[in-house]
Amino acid sequence: MTRIRAARIAVTAVVPAELALVVCLAAGMRLPGWALAATEVLVVAVLLLEAWVLYGLYAAGRARGAGRGEAWREALRAVVPVQVRRLLRHELHALAALGRWTVRGRHGVRPGDLAVAYTGPQTAMMYGMLFVSVVETVALALLIPWPAVHRVVLVLDVYGILIVLALHAACVTRPHVVRPDGSLLIRYGALFGLAVPADAVASVRVERRYPEGRLVTLSPDGVLDLIVGSQTTVTLELNRPLRFTRPLGATGEARTVRFHADDPRALVTALRRLPAVS
Repeated sequence: MTRIRAARIAVTAVVPAELALVVCLAAGMRLPGWALAATEVLVVAVLLLEAWVLYGLYAAGRARGAGRGEAWREALRAVVPVQVRRLLRHELHALAALGRWTVRGRHGVRPGDLAVAYTGPQTAMMYGMLFVSVVETVALALLIPWPAVHRVVLVLDVYGILIVLALHAACVTRPHVVRPDGSLLIRYGALFGLAVPADAVASVRVERRYPEGRLVTLSPDGVLDLIVGSQTTVTLELNRPLRFTRPLGATGEARTVRFHADDPRALVTALRRLPAVS
């Protein structure tokens, strides 16, 4: 267990360090030779530690009778912290959504499904952030006199603009979905997803609320708020608690779900077509 803990700490520390190095090099910044050497030695040492621990776990899994793929997956789950895995996955999904957005594609929407958007309250804010970021990038390009610093800031600003676009694209291409069987998929981009079976829905209604809190907020009595633009418009009562996963991997159980839909009446009407839903 000690070596696994050491490997988890090492990979958590080396990811931001290596990212910073890549950003500096991509910006054309000339780092001292000792800095490059020290960073690469650190990375190689961590990679060797990871390989040693991973192979040990893989061998142990194979000895228990697990297949090759299963043994590797178990080893990766044991060594790489779930927060790191989920952050990387969210970012990759968001970047992939940019391509889907350009061709007006939607993720997880099948023929016969009702797709309900939820980006209305945040669209103006997102584009406002993009405008401010572009203005900041241009202003810093004119004000910063040092070429190396200017390149680093430029790379970071462009990356920030790309991530903001990607997050919004993920929300646009991953709407809420009402299935023909009455089940519901509640989402927020690639960060959150909750599948609600048809037989878990007790009642649903249009109800505009302005709760305080983060994107995903769970009250002690099991009320889950998925907040977009500081508001929710649909309240979904469940006849049994449903487990959900937060963006960084923590789990919880919800008995009531409040979320935002740009057209809440269309979503509620679609769900109420089932006799069991009121």
